[in-house]
Amino acid sequence: MSKKLMLTGAGGMLAHDAVAILKPGFEVITRREQELDICDAEAVRAAVCSLMPDVVVNCAAYTQVDICETEQEKAFAVNASGVKHLALACRQAGSLLVHISTDYVFDGTKQTPYLETDVPHPLSVYGRSKLAGENHVAELLEQYIIIRSSWLYGSSGNNFIATILRLAHKQKELQVVNDQRGSPTWTRDLSLAIKALIDSNGRGMYHVSNQGSCTWYDYARAIVTRAGLDVRVSPVTTAALKRPAPRPANSMLDCSRFIRETGMGLRPWEDALEEYLQAELRLACS
Repeated sequence: MSKKLMLTGAGGMLAHDAVAILKPGFEVITRREQELDICDAEAVRAAVCSLMPDVVVNCAAYTQVDICETEQEKAFAVNASGVKHLALACRQAGSLLVHISTDYVFDGTKQTPYLETDVPHPLSVYGRSKLAGENHVAELLEQYIIIRSSWLYGSSGNNFIATILRLAHKQKELQVVNDQRGSPTWTRDLSLAIKALIDSNGRGMYHVSNQGSCTWYDYARAIVTRAGLDVRVSPVTTAALKRPAPRPANSMLDCSRFIRETGMGLRPWEDALEEYLQAELRLACS
């Protein structure tokens, strides 16, 4: 009999790929925000304790980084309190909680990739709310997996690639930040990593991203080049864009622990981007 896995935030970008990857090995029960609001403690307890899943994968999050600056209450309700509700329910049901977090828990001042043991220091409301969620999981549970990843993109949701492609069809020049560095990560590859950690009985904190790094400017140039678009991409500073939420200058994550314990590493970000764009093109033409 397949193990039972409950996935929250099932309407999101990561969940779309996670369901497809996890289904062969699990009986997957999905819950969209409309079906289960993780901010409702009693609803969360009832859902988890009635299903009694072996694993709960939490993909629910409030990820509008700039909007979080003015909607702090909502950010903490979803990313912190909601995660606490899940952790308490998993403790009662004896379920393993797999929680997805972010590179934005760090301030970006380190010059090398961040380790799981590095002390977080988030710059934004979003980062602080996600760190609070991490802390709830670690404090309330003995059996858990926290996965920090970075710069996610996928076929079911808004992301940097979709934004660049949309703007490239409207504008002759795009201005993109060139002083923030990180690792673009395809949600399909991250979903494979989630499965690998569950299958290998991983526990604790892990950093997971596609290999290599780039700036947002490098990333944008790679997108338009691979898409065959004739548009100029110009570098600008973070300060010039005057975004509401501060961002870490360095979002690189050291994934050595994940590689060591699972025996797998995610492919280079350029290779993932190439396959993703080809898949999106086939989908558009079908």
